[in-house]
Amino acid sequence: MPLLERLHAISANLTLAVTIGFSREMQEAYDAGELDAVIVRQEGSRRGGEKLADDAFGWFAARRFTFPKGEALPLATLAPPCGVRAIAVRALDKAGIAWRERFVGGGVTAVIAAALAGLAIAPLARRIAPPGLVDLGPEHKLPRLGSSKVMLHSKVGDPAKLAALRAVAATFRSLATS
Repeated sequence: MPLLERLHAISANLTLAVTIGFSREMQEAYDAGELDAVIVRQEGSRRGGEKLADDAFGWFAARRFTFPKGEALPLATLAPPCGVRAIAVRALDKAGIAWRERFVGGGVTAVIAAALAGLAIAPLARRIAPPGLVDLGPEHKLPRLGSSKVMLHSKVGDPAKLAALRAVAATFRSLATS
């Protein structure tokens, strides 16, 4: 059963307000009491929360993507302060690989579209890379990007809201392992 249908079945009176943004900004809003719960990439040494998944990253591009010879590696990323972008740029700089931003998307869907179109290579979590994109990192000796934890932080106490949040967490876990 799709997630929104499950949430409606839990409580027809539940009001959902979903905000999508950079993990750091969402964590700050949660800490300020502006959000009841957040699902974010773990940043720094923060403690607490419930681990939903480990996200391994790779260098994803369309099969037809060709690496430019003698030119900077074209990247498709989200704008700063994207944590995945920061990891990728740091890894390339440390490896001495020249890079340039070819596409800066306002959302991960746009970044994926640019990679699928063959415009650039995108640092992405493996679980969100769609069919049609392949990890070209090992083949082209790009630096490893490692992984990060995806965490749920919640201040929810209301039973109906808590049941809905449990459904969201279960759905996220099932998608992360499929």
